[in-house]
Amino acid sequence: MKRSLFAILGLMSFWAVRLSAQTGSRTDSRPNILIIVSDDHAYQSIGTYGSPYGATPHIDKLASEGATYYNAFVTNSLCGPSRACLLTSKYSNLNGFEDNFSKFDPAQPTFASYLTDAGYQTAWIGKWHLGSLPQHFSYFNIVPEQGYYYNPDFIDMNNDTTRKNGYITNVITDLSENWLKNRDTTKPFCLVIG
Repeated sequence: MKRSLFAILGLMSFWAVRLSAQTGSRTDSRPNILIIVSDDHAYQSIGTYGSPYGATPHIDKLASEGATYYNAFVTNSLCGPSRACLLTSKYSNLNGFEDNFSKFDPAQPTFASYLTDAGYQTAWIGKWHLGSLPQHFSYFNIVPEQGYYYNPDFIDMNNDTTRKNGYITNVITDLSENWLKNRDTTKPFCLVIG
């Protein structure tokens, strides 16, 4: 990773990382995009923002290599609704997902639909928590609801559920790395890791 971008949005953190073009034979100059969605990180708990609660060296490294925002806002700090806002760039009352009990309409336009139309490979791996299955992504492998910490189930593109052994963060990391290694390296990608 040559450049990274770090932003805190309410109780949820998004890391968007612009990856270097180490993509084999790809001549396309468009950037690869990696978004890491990590729940429950209040700005007070992160070292870069002066946390008194302990060190966060890996998060702080992302911040030091990119940009740190001190004036960022979120339209809905709840888990699922914040993801729906990220996907659609619309307020919760407009995208239809206002609380964690709603059901997201994945057929509406999302950043994934625009990127896919532009020739990007798109993937969402991990926590989705929107009460529906993703659409417009070239690939997805998501946990039902919030998922289990150990030996979590995953729902794949065929709507099949498979149990994966291990701790959920490690499993999601392995699935993400596997997708990156096996994707079409002639195209740019956008990977969301939940």
